[in-house]
Amino acid sequence: MTDQGLWDWALAAYAREGVSEACLSLQDEYGQNVCLLLFAAWCARTGRRLDDETLEAAADAARAWDQAAVQPLRAVRRRLKSPIPDMEDVTRLAARQAVKAAELAAERGLLSDLEALGPTPTGAPSSDPTPALAQAARAWSRVVPRPALETLAGRL
Repeated sequence: MTDQGLWDWALAAYAREGVSEACLSLQDEYGQNVCLLLFAAWCARTGRRLDDETLEAAADAARAWDQAAVQPLRAVRRRLKSPIPDMEDVTRLAARQAVKAAELAAERGLLSDLEALGPTPTGAPSSDPTPALAQAARAWSRVVPRPALETLAGRL
């Protein structure tokens, strides 16, 4: 469906079996940006063709937002997962939930910005987002973890 926004598409995709695990593996093991990958897959699945300039702008936006907001929030959320001496668990867990909500809001903001960069649909939706995922992975870093990207593509 070409009229589904990126946020709604990403939520539905992330809820599919194995997608969250594949995304977290790409993030934690390969240093990839999940929002950028989901953007590329959404573009492919909705008939949007990413050119190099658009993908570079998307990667730049993702990198800036990731460094300014997502990574710091994620680090705090992960730190609050474990007990902290002299801090009540209920207080720590409440703070963790608030940070988790802020992290999700930051990711939603990034997806909104990426959607705004996305081209209008001009072609048929692709049944295989692997090439778009590889293109996005290459824009993000020099390492293109093809087997992990193919796993994600198969679950999307």
